[in-house]
Amino acid sequence: MDFDLTREQRMIRDMVRDFAAAEIAPHAAEWDQTEHFPVEVFHKMGQLGLLGIPFPEAYGGSGGDLISYCLAVEEIGYACGGTGLSYEAHVSLACMPIYLYGTEQQKQQYLKPLASGQAIGAFGLTEPGAGSDAGGTRTTARREGDEWVINGNKIFITNGGVAQIVVVTALTNPDDRGISAFIVSTDTPGFRVGKPYEKLGMRASNTAELIFEDVRIPADNLLGPLNAGFRQFLSTLDGGRVAIAALAVGIARSAFDTALAYAKQRVQFGQSISKFQAIQHKLADMAMQIELAKNAVLKAAWLHDQGRPFSLQAAYAKLFASEMCTRTCDQAVQILGGNGYMREYPVERHYRDAKLIEIGEGTSEVQRLVIARHLGC
Repeated sequence: MDFDLTREQRMIRDMVRDFAAAEIAPHAAEWDQTEHFPVEVFHKMGQLGLLGIPFPEAYGGSGGDLISYCLAVEEIGYACGGTGLSYEAHVSLACMPIYLYGTEQQKQQYLKPLASGQAIGAFGLTEPGAGSDAGGTRTTARREGDEWVINGNKIFITNGGVAQIVVVTALTNPDDRGISAFIVSTDTPGFRVGKPYEKLGMRASNTAELIFEDVRIPADNLLGPLNAGFRQFLSTLDGGRVAIAALAVGIARSAFDTALAYAKQRVQFGQSISKFQAIQHKLADMAMQIELAKNAVLKAAWLHDQGRPFSLQAAYAKLFASEMCTRTCDQAVQILGGNGYMREYPVERHYRDAKLIEIGEGTSEVQRLVIARHLGC
């Protein structure tokens, strides 16, 4: 087994690390406090090719692989969890379905501007009655001549309030719970964004309710075969789970680095607290679990890039990395003590950001169900 990154993968990681350190990290605390979505940074990422890493150059991408993309997500998440979340949702959830299931015309019309940074994308799946039970979708799409007419609403949609293009799921065969996917431009009449959410964390990431009231789109905007949307978004979420696990690794690394540096300089009882075994054990556990989570992410991404089944490994990575991230951030706050609870240090933000990863793109409970089914239970 070869655990070394390729030259191209290292170059992408280092380039994204430098970009995130210069353009994202210095503003992360302010964006969190003001709930600012840094659209200007996304345009810069598009110009650098970061929004299209896993897509061919013909569609505005960089021709990279899933490993390279996960390394980029990790580095952006290290700088700012909210920005990392919006980046991951744009690529994994908005762009990827169009790449996997879109026609050549759809890829040229919609994927190309998304991958090149000319537009921001979102993925509309979750509804008030359809969260983990995504098959409970109630948004409908009915065919009228050369158009589809969409009615319903989607909630908790990352990038929903800033997107120009949304991939949305809707019920197209109510008798058989048939669900299809559609590409919707957000300037279409009848589409509107609901009241902004007030969130615990990931506050630099835009999250919105999407409302569809007789939204008419061309018939050609059906994404993939009719009534195949359920299978499509399950496949989409597999890749997204690997990437969001990478985001968890990035946030955890940032919290760990802050805790380690603090422990080395914080003096109590005449010596740095890093000399106390209780603190050493916390740091050792944190470092070990971050490394194991990263290995799980890279294995799942490698399997994907080899064209091999990776659904089980995606669930492993997402479940372990997300829960590891919350534990790591919790322990980072504990090591910093009272300072960890204050905004002066970033670990309180990391702690708030971390929890979302145990919920989004399949809760921890759903991941355990996925794993159990692979075990034949």
